[in-house]
Amino acid sequence: MSNVNQFQRRLLSMLLITSAALLTACGGGGSMGSGTAASSSSTTSTSQSCSNCGTALVSLTDAPGDFVNYIVNVVSLQLTRSDGTVVQTVPASTQVDFAQLVNLSEIISAGLIPSGRYVSAKITLDYSGATIVVNNGTTGVPITNIINGATGKPLVSPNSQVTLTLTLDSNNQLFVTQGAIANLALDFNLAASNTITPSDAAPTTVTVNPVLSGSLVPDASKQLWVRGPFVSADTMTSSFIINVRPFFNSSGTFGQLTVGTTTTTTYSINGTSYTGSAGLTELATLTAGTMIVAYGTWDTTSKSFTASNVLAGSSVPGVDHDSLSGTVVARSGNTLTVANGFCERMQPAGMAFYKRTTVTVDSATTVTEQGQSGSFTIADISVGQHIQAMGAFSAASSSSSTPTLDATAGSVQLVPTTVSGSVGMPATSTVTLNLQSIDGFAASAFNFAGTGTTSAQDATASAYTVALMPGLTSPLSANSPAQFIGFVAPFGAAPPDFNAMTSVSYANTSAQLWVSWMAGYAMPFTTLSSTELVIGSTALKASTQEVIRIGFETSNPSTLAGGLTIQPDMSATNSYFVIGHITSWKLESFTTFGDFIAALMTDLGTTDVIQLSARGPYTATTGMLSADDIEVLLND
Repeated sequence: MSNVNQFQRRLLSMLLITSAALLTACGGGGSMGSGTAASSSSTTSTSQSCSNCGTALVSLTDAPGDFVNYIVNVVSLQLTRSDGTVVQTVPASTQVDFAQLVNLSEIISAGLIPSGRYVSAKITLDYSGATIVVNNGTTGVPITNIINGATGKPLVSPNSQVTLTLTLDSNNQLFVTQGAIANLALDFNLAASNTITPSDAAPTTVTVNPVLSGSLVPDASKQLWVRGPFVSADTMTSSFIINVRPFFNSSGTFGQLTVGTTTTTTYSINGTSYTGSAGLTELATLTAGTMIVAYGTWDTTSKSFTASNVLAGSSVPGVDHDSLSGTVVARSGNTLTVANGFCERMQPAGMAFYKRTTVTVDSATTVTEQGQSGSFTIADISVGQHIQAMGAFSAASSSSSTPTLDATAGSVQLVPTTVSGSVGMPATSTVTLNLQSIDGFAASAFNFAGTGTTSAQDATASAYTVALMPGLTSPLSANSPAQFIGFVAPFGAAPPDFNAMTSVSYANTSAQLWVSWMAGYAMPFTTLSSTELVIGSTALKASTQEVIRIGFETSNPSTLAGGLTIQPDMSATNSYFVIGHITSWKLESFTTFGDFIAALMTDLGTTDVIQLSARGPYTATTGMLSADDIEVLLND
């Protein structure tokens, strides 16, 4: 069994991004052949005054995994109505890093499309020039090692594009009605869509077998964010309007969205922090077109978005400075070493990944903390902190040098960071961890020199102290796995080493299951019924890779003598069951387990199973997984 690096995160994000594009098209027509991108000249734009259109709100997310970066181009998206009408949007090719959407869902469209019942979606992705970095210590996957799973050939020009067609379940189709808002959440599962071989050595190869699913309900478990130019603000209704412009597009509009605010909403506007009405009042003074990013939540009942944190003007990454997002792994004076930096350049415009970047700061650097008000300085930037730094970027002068970002006249935003480990000493207000990782990096990647008030009090991985904010209690016991989200303590101020806003109990964490048979397996199921499926122990032992992961702990399902039982999670509010056909890259989405099994039974016998992935609560003593998400890939 190879380790869990085999599969990756929710690439559905890819589908969603194009979905955003598509949803802005209120006229349409024409079609696109499989694997062929439509010409941008065929695009039909939409005005907000479309008389027979409804608003389609599309959100995109990505699940945690082992990709540091997954940058590809989304070049086309089509939605097909039940009468065969194709609504097509072909925006300028959009470069997207889906690895940046691990803990967020992005609203990628709030545009108008013609009323009707939409039954399928088609998206085209282009891997030419792709940047894929696996979190296994390598510097990146060579472009020739990104393999089309259907053909076994590299995804390089002229065969660099992948076209995916998703047929929506008859019980889960998108109904767009005039004057109303309909939600569409297309989930491209990177975890199930990519196989990484080998997992711990170079050169790494990524085999792409895309898996998509669809839902009419946004993912309520993650914070939403929306990006776009400012339109107007209304202090009487405590709201503002932006033109939706997803990801890092420099032009275009994907509909308008009204963003609500509250008395606790925090703002960073041109480097200055505000809270509540003071922030909205300042926002109202901005010139139309000023770039805005808002983080918040979506209310499915009122169909409204409310912001908890708003960035505007120069506080938005990449607006008037180069921007670098990454994790500080060492600090010496005013020099930061930032690992796995995601860089947005102004000139030349574009995105890039850097394994290591040197960032310089000084007393003139503006420092803010995402979601928090108050005064911050560069002293608050310490080892382990995830940051968004803005300044002047300079590429490496040679293969042996390191790129730099000069933020001395720029800014740094502190971003919520995740620490994981096993509990060594639980307490009411402080937990001591045997640290495993920060921001996904192994504890050994960090140089904690200078983090403590004295060198003797510098943070250590074997006894990393986490302070719990008032009102936050720890449900954890000694030796149990733990995860906390918050901010690293200021440099030179530890202990504590970390200030937690949220604690995660793995008792209720869904398990992630991956099983694959690279050469195919004719019938891995000993039971297939409307209530359960069972992967037999023989099939599990014959798999190329197999793993169950809960949090950062893994187990091997091939040790289950009675096989692995998967039943639908009856308590789940949303369930996704997908059958993928890798030769044609056509996918069928189901919302009921019975329909999924019936279709699977029809397919089996004529083709082999290549891969199965599932997610849900797992009971190790019984070998039972209650799944709300199952994807099966077939070799046809």
